[in-house]
Amino acid sequence: MFDLTSLAGILGKTLGILYLSSVLWLLPLLVYAFWKLWVDYVRWESIAKREYILLEIKLPKEIRKSPKAMEVVLNAISQTGGEGNWFAKYWKGGTRPWFSLEMNSIEGQVRFIIWAQKSFKRMIESQIYAEYPEVEIYEVEDYMKDVFYNPEINSLWGGEFILTKADPYPIKTYTDYDLKASDKEEEKVDPISTMVEYLGSLGEGERAYIQILTRAHKEEEGAHDNLKEQAKKEIEKILSEGKLKGKGEKDTPAAASLTKNQQDAIGAIERSLGKPAYDVGIRGIYFAEKDKFNTMGGPGLINAFKQYNSVNLNGFKPTNTTSFDYPWQDYKNIRLNKKKKYILDAYKRRSYFHPPYKRKHFVLNSDELATIYHFPGRVTGTPTFVRIASKKAEAPSNLPI
Repeated sequence: MFDLTSLAGILGKTLGILYLSSVLWLLPLLVYAFWKLWVDYVRWESIAKREYILLEIKLPKEIRKSPKAMEVVLNAISQTGGEGNWFAKYWKGGTRPWFSLEMNSIEGQVRFIIWAQKSFKRMIESQIYAEYPEVEIYEVEDYMKDVFYNPEINSLWGGEFILTKADPYPIKTYTDYDLKASDKEEEKVDPISTMVEYLGSLGEGERAYIQILTRAHKEEEGAHDNLKEQAKKEIEKILSEGKLKGKGEKDTPAAASLTKNQQDAIGAIERSLGKPAYDVGIRGIYFAEKDKFNTMGGPGLINAFKQYNSVNLNGFKPTNTTSFDYPWQDYKNIRLNKKKKYILDAYKRRSYFHPPYKRKHFVLNSDELATIYHFPGRVTGTPTFVRIASKKAEAPSNLPI
């Protein structure tokens, strides 16, 4: 028979032990909690004090450069400083600088934007002009400044994108599409064209916003997200599958038992590690007036990312979307409206790596990042693409003085 008295005695003794030992566990717990709050506070304060700008890049009618040019730009502006020593990082709130590579469409007018600290303006401009001398760069007001969610007036679909596999597996890049500057424009297949076409297809009262937040990746010894350690484990995992397949065959090496896809995966992982790495977070939002909202706006944005997916390697999938699987999960759209306001505010703040909207990032290398964000050439012929009206040219040498 169940004895309540015995149970009460055991419970009392347990609470007594916890009370007497509280000095051993409670104080460290409080110190840890305070330290986390302090670090978040000083970082938030440091971030809030900085000045930020948005640079719009207007493109000519024709760009005869592959995404390799954007890879050079991204490598040049990648900054590992800012955190300094432990005092600068944890006491003064120092952080690595991050950038937001953005594409937006307002009623089909497609624009490329880069958000950054104001102190990086000259460096960004010089690096872009060095690789793309035909473009024009303008400092513009924040296009999100007057965008607010009101369920009575407008609606939105929003979500984040993460990788389908572990970070070391690469996505499908421009090198897989054989996108070279010397190729004939009509023969090129640019993976970003699907995204640009989607953005250009939006009509009256519709908008779409895409932001790719990025910063230089730093390998930390013993960290759970150490890219090289992850890659080593994934390769060992593939090789172990080969061993299992070749089991029973005397002296058969693991590599000899691998399929062509497994061999290709190992090669792709090893090549991927030879490139500079970036921490990355991606958000996408489809926003429209209530009577103009297209239920396919969100799925269209998801499909635009599928051009980068590889069956045997990596790709993108949506997560934390503004939707629920079943109607009983949300009473009168209370949670749904909260999620919509959340993702819109997170986008406007360009917050991902630090509070108030700290998220778990993933890692892409330089050619992966350049693949999902570069300036398309004539191959992308979206009529509503915001381009420079005429091609830049040097002035004739025989002009009168």
